[in-house]
Amino acid sequence: MAKLTQDELLAQFEEMTLIELSDFVKKFEEKFDVEAAAPAAAVVAAPGAPGAPAEAAEEQDEFDVILTGAGDKKIQVIKVVRELTSLGLKEAKELVDGTPKPVLEKVAKDAADKAKESLEGAGASVEVK
Repeated sequence: MAKLTQDELLAQFEEMTLIELSDFVKKFEEKFDVEAAAPAAAVVAAPGAPGAPAEAAEEQDEFDVILTGAGDKKIQVIKVVRELTSLGLKEAKELVDGTPKPVLEKVAKDAADKAKESLEGAGASVEVK
């Protein structure tokens, strides 16, 4: 297998969905026994900025749509998950079976509301954070 450059790797990651990328990071952490640290967390928790977390909560512009239950119409929920995420059938089924799990991460408020409405219309229980 040819060695990929950093730019080629980044191009591959750009084509992945957030869920696929999240799964990749988990597998990477397991294989190499490392943990991906969130550098932004250190900035928010920095001393001398006690008002920063409260301000960030008020100005939230990215939301996560979390599937908390599939309900009675599991097949319909899987179809909606596939539409929202472009996952394959197997991946969408695993996501629905493994609730609670995020369906969409870091999306705009209107996109999160539309996704919640679609999933609830299919019979799922959903939470937006």
